[in-house]
Amino acid sequence: MEYPDPVRDRQLDYFAAFDERIRARLRSLVSDAVIEEHRQRPLGQHSDALERLLNYFRRGGMAGKLGIFQPDPAVPEYRLVVFPGRRGVPAAVEDEVFTSLNAAYHAVFLRRIAQLQAE
Repeated sequence: MEYPDPVRDRQLDYFAAFDERIRARLRSLVSDAVIEEHRQRPLGQHSDALERLLNYFRRGGMAGKLGIFQPDPAVPEYRLVVFPGRRGVPAAVEDEVFTSLNAAYHAVFLRRIAQLQAE
């Protein structure tokens, strides 16, 4: 028997619509003050706007997620890595070097903000 429409999981459609509404709201929360707050203190307790942004960034899947890599634990040198989201595939290590962990955290945050604003 042939059906006129292919069977689809509509839950994915609802999730995409929900996610787009959240992203639109989060774009309105981005400001110079929020970015400066994160630069000064990337870890710890934050304002409501910054907490909402960070919670959204943390909940995504692994594909394309950014991480921080320290090649030598004795040297305070950090690099960003991009996770592929598939088992057995190594993460891509970027060339830019950060001299402090807080600077690396803030670089990840700025990249995620840029991705949020671009869509």
